[in-house]
Order: sequence, then C-alpha cells, then structure tokens
Amino acid sequence: MYVIMKNMLCNYLMSFVVVLALSLGATYAQEVDPLEGTWNLTVSYEGKELPSWLEIKHSGTSTLIGRFTYAMGSARPIAEVKKFDEVFYFSIPPQWEGGASDMQFRGKKVGEGLKGTMVYTDGKTYDWTATRAPKLSVMENPKWGKTQKLFNGKDLAGWKFEGENQWTVTDGILISDKAGVNLISAEKFTDFKLQAEFRYPEGSNSGLYLRGRYEVQIADNKGKEASSILFGGVYGLLTPNQMAAKGAGEWQTYDITLIGRKVTIVANGKTIISEQNIPGMTGGALDNDEAAPGPIMIQGDHGPVEFRKLEIMPIAN
Repeated sequence: MYVIMKNMLCNYLMSFVVVLALSLGATYAQEVDPLEGTWNLTVSYEGKELPSWLEIKHSGTSTLIGRFTYAMGSARPIAEVKKFDEVFYFSIPPQWEGGASDMQFRGKKVGEGLKGTMVYTDGKTYDWTATRAPKLSVMENPKWGKTQKLFNGKDLAGWKFEGENQWTVTDGILISDKAGVNLISAEKFTDFKLQAEFRYPEGSNSGLYLRGRYEVQIADNKGKEASSILFGGVYGLLTPNQMAAKGAGEWQTYDITLIGRKVTIVANGKTIISEQNIPGMTGGALDNDEAAPGPIMIQGDHGPVEFRKLEIMPIAN
C-alpha cells in the first residue's frame, strides 16, 4: 500500500509540475505587439522632409524597447517605449542636436502606418509619419554587369551637389580640401559592388553612402578599437570585426558588396563585415524609400578627403 501511495503521489507531483510549467510558459510567452518591427519615419521639419528610422522590439514579457536614428547622428537606444491605450511615447537625449532637452515622441498606429508628433530639443513640435521598413530581397549568386567608373579622373561629370562646391580634380585625384557639400552620383543603383581608393589627413572624417542611405564610415581611427561609428562601420548600426584603418595620408581601399540589406565590407584587404543585414538608414540619409534605387553619396560636409578610384559594378538586369 505504501508503494502504491508513493507512486500516486509522485505521479500527481509530476503532473502538477507539467501543468505549472505550461502555465508559466503561457504567462511568459511574448505576444507580438503591432508596434514591433522597423519603421521609416518622415519628420516634417521647417518645410523639409527629414528621413529617420525607428526600431521597436520586446524586452522580456511586456516591456518594449528600441532604437532611433534621427536625420543626423547615429542610432541611439530607447530605454522604454511606453503605451497608454492607443498612444505610445518615448524620449531620447540629444546627440548632435542643439538644445539640452530630450526629444519626445508620441504616436499611434493609423492603418498600416504610424503617425505622431516630435517635440524637438528646442521645445518646438513637429509632425511625423511612418511606414514599415520594406523587406529587401537577396539574390543568390547574382550576375553582375559591367564595371562603371563613377569618377573619370578628369572632372565632376556624373555627379551633382547642392550649395557652393569645394570639390576639385587635380592630377587624377578627386579632392575635398575643406568641409562643404556632399557629392551625389547622378545615376542610381540597387545591388552592386563598389571599389574605392581614398586617403585623408590626420583627424579627418568622411563617408560613403550606399544608395544614399547607409553610411560606411571613413575616418582617421588607426589603433582604436573597432566601433560602428569609426572606420569601416555602417554608422551606428554595424561594427567591424577589427580595426583595419591605415595611418593618415596613406592610400586605403574599400571593396563593398550590397545585395538587398546584406553588406560585405573589405577594408585594405581584410573582411571586416561579412554578409550582415543593415537594419535601417543611418543619419544623413537622402531619403527613406529603401525599396527604390539610390545614388552613391560622398560625404563632404565634415573633413578633407581625397579619392583616386571610385568604380561600381551593378547587378545585371
């Protein structure tokens, strides 16, 4: 009788544990919130449409956290996206913006998109709208077209800019000797392989924008720890596996392959980012229409930089 009672008790305890585990599993299961995912924001600011980016995801059972990239600077963390009925809100401290106040965002889901307001660091309020970031297809074993020279070694043919131009061509080298305007290729591209040879003086900073939306950082960072905001990083989003920068004044190379969101970056012969997905736009993007072709943009509004080679091999149509 004792053995029978003991077995019955063991069976009961095991059943209780299973039920409890299933109950706890249901309790702690993450339900997908309709706000979760990546969103391309457009902020209406002083007559301009500023492309920005928002990511919202779960942390634990019910807390929502995220990242936000404004029209300038890098992606910055959102400690918590709070919700009250249909309204959500979050705040982030200033980065490169003027003013000392946090940027405050309020919004709600409207149809398939988001709509809301932003209180800027100066206290002024602006409207914004957002759509879900598109999924970009990745073609396996793509066929590549012919190599094209983006820079012909003679002049600025094939490039455009806004404002007073500081770019010149001397002895086959494209030169920006001071901060000024960015150069934007007249032609737009989807998937491609890009080759660049460049150099910069001590302490300088520039970048290459892929499709005009994703900046690969160019900066004098030899000897520093790799970072998403330093040499070879996709600014604020993807960190290289090593610091591959040479010294200031030396010619350096980037070999960049972009297919959909998947990017591979080879810097000075070293693969520093391998087939990593770029989650969204970086600060300074020309637009947030990620499904559309985009140009190559050379950052010229920071420090001096020189290029002696810029060639692109687009995917074959």
